[in-house]
Amino acid sequence: MTRYEQDPLNDLLAGCANGEARAFERLYHATSAHLYAQLLRMLREEAAAQDCLQQVYLRVWQTAGRYDANLSRPMTWLSTITRNVGIDWLRRRRRRREDGDEGLETLADDTDLTAASQLAQHTERLHACLEMLSDDQRRVLETAYFEGLTHGELAEALSQPLGTVKSWIRRGLERLRTCMTRGI
Repeated sequence: MTRYEQDPLNDLLAGCANGEARAFERLYHATSAHLYAQLLRMLREEAAAQDCLQQVYLRVWQTAGRYDANLSRPMTWLSTITRNVGIDWLRRRRRRREDGDEGLETLADDTDLTAASQLAQHTERLHACLEMLSDDQRRVLETAYFEGLTHGELAEALSQPLGTVKSWIRRGLERLRTCMTRGI
């Protein structure tokens, strides 16, 4: 049994995959506060975060059978779905604004717009830079970031030697730093 398979949320996801409403309810109660906080940080709007959280759990219910405990922890998988739903919402919102569907009264002041624009550009560059990493480097950095594991815990979780994991992290961070400072 891998370390990921020992997580109690695995049983709840398996229950969801089997259509068990009680497992879904327990999964929601165990994880919704964390995922809601993640969406709130991303979207900065309570109503949007609540709507997106509903979409997250709808997607979880529909795709729970695709979860593989050998690839990631349940919270990593759930956080990835949450992040994707949040990004989709931000993209739709940006398209609506570009199309002029939102009224002028909803526009932020220049300071907010500049900061949001800089954040969006930085985020786009970061995602492009992450795509340039090897699969191993990206996986170890994402796991370290989303799960807060130490080098030793990462090595154990990924069934890799400690030196290999440290090298992936060091080289991955170097490539990210170079990409982010020089541009793509």
